[in-house]
Amino acid sequence: MIQTATNIIPALEAAGISKTFGGLKAVCDFNLRLMPGDLQGLIGPNGAGKTTCFNLLTGVYQPDRNQGTRLTLGGESILGYKPHRVCEAGMSRTFQNIRLFGELTVLDNVKLACHCRVTYPMAAAVINTPWAVGQEAAIHERGMQLLELFDLADRAGEQGRNLPYGDQRRLEIARALATCPKVLLLDEPAAGMNPQEKISLAKLLHRVRQDFEVTILLIEHDMGLVMDICEQITVLDYGLVIASGPPSDVQNDPKVVAAYLGAPGEGE
Repeated sequence: MIQTATNIIPALEAAGISKTFGGLKAVCDFNLRLMPGDLQGLIGPNGAGKTTCFNLLTGVYQPDRNQGTRLTLGGESILGYKPHRVCEAGMSRTFQNIRLFGELTVLDNVKLACHCRVTYPMAAAVINTPWAVGQEAAIHERGMQLLELFDLADRAGEQGRNLPYGDQRRLEIARALATCPKVLLLDEPAAGMNPQEKISLAKLLHRVRQDFEVTILLIEHDMGLVMDICEQITVLDYGLVIASGPPSDVQNDPKVVAAYLGAPGEGE
């Protein structure tokens, strides 16, 4: 849902984001703009810096401070925020390597994320004030609604680690949505899924964007999925943006073909 009106504040904007580890320039002058309702993709070969970009956007890593470096969420600067503050500000994510709380139930994984928006103090929870009890009931209901959306309600009482891999991926997305994000970052959401699960995921992401009014940026290696659902794609190679634009333009860009999709004739 790309919007071009100049008076609309970007949901997420990054400018001049760089990161050096020792002598290695992992990300160099990364720029990105997501408008409200966008569903964009971030692609590139292994080691291109995609997950590093996600870590920089969400406060896991802090960018090198250069003149012009900027990172805003809904027009407000989040530069220097720690991950919990980024989440509170309205951006949530999933991880390339699944990071569920495996010993907790499926429902508790989601309810735990809901507590990001809890407004009652700890003391109220300890003594079970009506206010706290009411909010906990609302959290339980929201958790179950999210599990229904992701077809996981019938497994609410199971431990998260006992879910099949594809279900764990979907639970991670449900947990991220439980924080009520304005921007959702998905790191390889289709990894390990079979073709039918990927088709279901594509439909689910469209529904999530519409029903939750959330802006989505995803890293994904399945080019069929990326080209099918993303309206705009940014391509990284060795930490540099080498292309950005609609899928049809990116797919035919010679630099992208050479760096990621494979040059014509390769493998013949």
